[in-house]
Amino acid sequence: MFDSYLTGALTGLGLIVAIGAQNAYVLRQGIHRQHVGVVVAICALSDALLIVLGVAGVGALIADHPTALTVTKWLGAAYLSWFAIKSFRAALHPQGLELGGPVKRSGVIATTLALTYLNPHVYLDTVLMLGNIANQHGLDGRWWFAAGAVTASLAWFSALGFGARAVAPWVAKPSVWRVLDVIIGCTMLLVATLLVLS
Repeated sequence: MFDSYLTGALTGLGLIVAIGAQNAYVLRQGIHRQHVGVVVAICALSDALLIVLGVAGVGALIADHPTALTVTKWLGAAYLSWFAIKSFRAALHPQGLELGGPVKRSGVIATTLALTYLNPHVYLDTVLMLGNIANQHGLDGRWWFAAGAVTASLAWFSALGFGARAVAPWVAKPSVWRVLDVIIGCTMLLVATLLVLS
């Protein structure tokens, strides 16, 4: 079960860590020290909800249609490979993080919710992708996988929001994002390979 938990944590981190609008916003709020707890709570709880829905929903689909497991496995591997290529391409043209001015609490909440629930990649990553990979671990293992992914999400958003001030000098450097994108790309290729071989 620990293998499933660890795989869930690593896969969750690989998908969550990729720089995007949501992570950039969490980082921005953390650097400015504005409503960080609210932002972290919304992002982490939303991820947990979507991961659990993905594991439960994909699990129910596979129970009714066993061939769906094979189809989703190959679709998942293709998506992870595309994600890796996207990360490697981003590493070729890295950009630093740009920061804007402060906003009100209500604006922060609305923006965080929008960046979370209006982003189609959130559903692909948490509901479909993590749900698919979790169900490769069997009935019991899938929930350990989900627990690992939820733990990774909570740890990531907490570290990003509350640790942002410490990394502020580095996030403006494109070279930091280059290294991060290469690590993400390699992780996604590894998970895709393990998925195909499972």
